[in-house]
Amino acid sequence: MIFVHNDVVRQILTVKESIPVLESAFRQVETGQAMERPRIDMYMPCEQPEGYYRWGSSEGTNDGLFAIRMKSDIITWPKGQGGGTEEKYCVKPGTWCGFVMIFNCANGEPIGFVNDGEISRIRVGAAAAIGASNLAKKNSTKVGMLGSGGMARAYLEGFCAVRPISSCRVFSPTKKNREAYAEEMSKALGIDVVAVDTAEEAVRGADIVATCTDTMSPTIKAEWLEPGVHVTDLCEEEIDDECLARMDVKIRQGEGGLPLKEQGRIMRLVGHSPVAYVAGTEEEIRRLPPKPQAKPKIAQGWPNYCDLFYGRAKGRENDQQITFYHNFGNQGLAFSSLGGYVLRKAQQLQLGRQIPTEWFLQDVRN
Repeated sequence: MIFVHNDVVRQILTVKESIPVLESAFRQVETGQAMERPRIDMYMPCEQPEGYYRWGSSEGTNDGLFAIRMKSDIITWPKGQGGGTEEKYCVKPGTWCGFVMIFNCANGEPIGFVNDGEISRIRVGAAAAIGASNLAKKNSTKVGMLGSGGMARAYLEGFCAVRPISSCRVFSPTKKNREAYAEEMSKALGIDVVAVDTAEEAVRGADIVATCTDTMSPTIKAEWLEPGVHVTDLCEEEIDDECLARMDVKIRQGEGGLPLKEQGRIMRLVGHSPVAYVAGTEEEIRRLPPKPQAKPKIAQGWPNYCDLFYGRAKGRENDQQITFYHNFGNQGLAFSSLGGYVLRKAQQLQLGRQIPTEWFLQDVRN
């Protein structure tokens, strides 16, 4: 077995090369050669008086490999601009714990671990690029970016891989962060990236708009959207009903979560979690923020990527339509396809840290 850490993933995986890997995996759902289990979160009270412990996992399988992505976090919801954000850490602020464990479907052998940080950033950027490649105008050159973190970096890389992007306006609430993003991405991509002072400045006039934030509230106003724009998100809470009403074409990437209705104290609609199981006393449970929408609203009944690819749904038909790609779903499958790709490439290049396989085998039947 090998353990592929983030430093190796950064060396060997790009957003651009990840796009066809994800496209292939997503299409295999149609033929029964791939499947996934959406993310499920479990919440337990912790010593942090304003937070909760959260365990999250998702699973996927394709091309003869099975993967489970696991993450262990302390979650808090500090109040701030836009109604508050979701913050997380493991052990201490600034460190996180998450990895993908991969198995061989031929004989069940565990064959490797991959840190989930870089691969998660890259997968969302590549998936957003799939939406843009199918729905954005062919001559799209201007991006409006809301958010300045790792996901926002990957989104812009993805857009540049599928459209002739020449400029980007970026907004995030912290001036230092958006200016750092502008400087870094201008150099990395060779395009004009400018930090602006409001979300409206970033969105108006853009050909592609991306909202990549951890906010619990909508980030875009419907009146900012101009004819012909393509929009994509990171979390459903970023897009409100008024924006959805302006959109002519709406496509979801895949299934975002299992059907869930609140059932007593255990199953709840919580924050950014697609499906949540919750423990704790009634007093402890009050720490948890409810989902911003009273009921799931995005993607219900919408066609998905396979519907679009296999011709069951229509995409953009003219340059005046406003299109939307809900960049959510197929998460487990994204980790199995990209995790397997990274593992094979690391083995070919003799990178990664070796772990004895026998540590993970036993002679007691389970």
